[in-house]
Amino acid sequence: MTKLISIDLDGVLNDYKGNYNETMLPKVKQGAKSFLQKLSQDYKIEIFTTRNLKLTTLWLIENDLIQYIENVSNVKNQYASVFVDDRAVNFDGDLGEVYRKIVDFKPYWKK
Repeated sequence: MTKLISIDLDGVLNDYKGNYNETMLPKVKQGAKSFLQKLSQDYKIEIFTTRNLKLTTLWLIENDLIQYIENVSNVKNQYASVFVDDRAVNFDGDLGEVYRKIVDFKPYWKK
């Protein structure tokens, strides 16, 4: 059975840096196509986003990425093996450490 990876759109596949515009998506991040192409050889890929799904799908088509995508959703899939998100904190088993990570958190584009 092929594993599912759930990937956030903004800040991972595009150059989002906190400048949200509901009618326009930032340009595709350099290397996104080869990243998805490589992953798609061994995984099913689902995109999750809070954005309009039609706008997101059109953006994926315009940037020649849609062929690597299994699904686009506004919900993180509970069956995903891995989540890729620019605003995530990884839990490593230590609640004290994860608390510190939460308090100190900044997305990579704010560092």
